[in-house]
Amino acid sequence: MPMLSSRAFIVYLVSAFSCAVLSALFLTNHTRHDNKASLLTSHVSGTPQVWPDLEPSWKLVLATVIGFLGSACGTVGGVGGGGIFVPMLNLLLGFDTKSAAALSKCMIMGASASSVWYNVRVPHPTKEVPILDYDLALLFQPMLMLGITVGVALSVVFPYWLITVLIIILFVGTSSRSFFKGINMWREETIFKREKVKQQATLLGEDKTVRIDTKYEPLIPKEEKSTIEILCLNLKWKRILLLIVVWVSFLLVQVIKAMELDTWPNLLAHVLLLFQFPIAFLVFGYEAVKLYKEHKRRMSTGNLECICEASIEWTAINLAFCASCGVVGGVVGGLLGSGGGFVLGPLLLEIGVIPQVASATATFVMMFSSSLSVVEFYLLKRFPIAYALYLTLVSVLAGFWGQFFVRRLIAFLGRASIIVFILSGVIFASALTMGVVGIESSIQMINNNEFMGFLGFCSSQ
Repeated sequence: MPMLSSRAFIVYLVSAFSCAVLSALFLTNHTRHDNKASLLTSHVSGTPQVWPDLEPSWKLVLATVIGFLGSACGTVGGVGGGGIFVPMLNLLLGFDTKSAAALSKCMIMGASASSVWYNVRVPHPTKEVPILDYDLALLFQPMLMLGITVGVALSVVFPYWLITVLIIILFVGTSSRSFFKGINMWREETIFKREKVKQQATLLGEDKTVRIDTKYEPLIPKEEKSTIEILCLNLKWKRILLLIVVWVSFLLVQVIKAMELDTWPNLLAHVLLLFQFPIAFLVFGYEAVKLYKEHKRRMSTGNLECICEASIEWTAINLAFCASCGVVGGVVGGLLGSGGGFVLGPLLLEIGVIPQVASATATFVMMFSSSLSVVEFYLLKRFPIAYALYLTLVSVLAGFWGQFFVRRLIAFLGRASIIVFILSGVIFASALTMGVVGIESSIQMINNNEFMGFLGFCSSQ
């Protein structure tokens, strides 16, 4: 079972994260004891806002190329590409870290939206079902959005170098695991191709001298659906409406959060901010109970068919594991400025979802989470409108054409494992770029004698 094979990976993450956090706590206490004045100045200092002008230059051209390729590969892999966008915007174009994270959300939103539009116009590769798995989307979307809220709060408390270390630990682990999974899928596809060739050779018979050029039609020809029919099959409006309700609920909370809460009573303000927790758990609980009951019913009748695309047993333990992974994905998205796909994409593959559906479902969920963050950042005036529109347009084009070319390549080669290798490559590239940015920022902070420990939740943002 996939969950049992994930124990070593979970142990790796828990032990590495624990060591990093404990080291940070030790360094924080040591620094606070040695230099309290530095601590006080760091609390009141804020990150300066740096917005370069949008004008033609070689840097803008290079950023456009990187953004296009990152969006194309990121959406195909179902990870978004925030780990590439943030360093690119920060190092190449010169945006401050927070503005880079906000613009990264704009790019992820554009690429995800165009990818979803492409995916709803193509059929499921093997079944007469939607290519978007709405059961998994409803299971992960609320927890992902909840995790993003937690991640944004932790980004205020955690030192930047620790965030970088935690993200690199996670990215190296997920990229390595996805890469080996891609290798296994490639081997299985190779075996399948060989068996298919053998079957065709057997049907031809031993006598190779007689050849008949007549083209035989299958007894039951495959019905080709029109684009409208595929759209009607892929779009489940009741499920989409429920996802929109969750999105709007979180949006209202974020709008209130962006207001001047000093004008609100403290108790009321905290109640409103905590309102997103019951929203997330209610929707997740609804979908989890549905999957659990359906799984029990099928097992009692001897029906071993998968309830959704995931080929796992929907037990209480596995549902709790999925909930925790959804929250972790959101926390990473909140810390990094991504859509949470760096965890969700590999997770969907881990629980048995085929690559095409995993990519389509992950980008579908990211479209909701990233658009929510874009609205929040817009209300907080965290990004320049001109740059946001330009980069979003680049990502929209990249998301659509990336899906187009990769789907054509998969159909030509007959290897869906290409998506897994793209996912692994994007995550590994993100780990490298985040490492470069983290090291540079840490060195600069050390040279400036800045405080590098934990801050309070009331610290200046």
